[in-house]
Amino acid sequence: MSLNAPKPIMDYYEAKNRHDIDAMLASFAAEAAVKDEGKTYVGHAAIRGWMEETTRKYSVTVEPETIDEDGERQVVRALVSGNFPGSPARLTYRFILRSDKIIGLGIG
Repeated sequence: MSLNAPKPIMDYYEAKNRHDIDAMLASFAAEAAVKDEGKTYVGHAAIRGWMEETTRKYSVTVEPETIDEDGERQVVRALVSGNFPGSPARLTYRFILRSDKIIGLGIG
């Protein structure tokens, strides 16, 4: 991955591509929120459940292509491949970081 992104974002994608739930979750603050597929997951327990379910269901790998800042958000556009209709697809990940942790992530 050659994207010049903040460490928590790079750590998240590296762990995601290894399907390592514990390492993915380590990038998130305890009070973080994730919005994906019309649902919101708040806190480590809910986010872990989302990670476990989507990893099992879709088995995705992500190739980040670009990153831009949009106010307080880091916006990553990525090519996502896995077990889902339309794969591969380009998705946008909107991260909010605080104190070297992800506190917000929206995927769409």
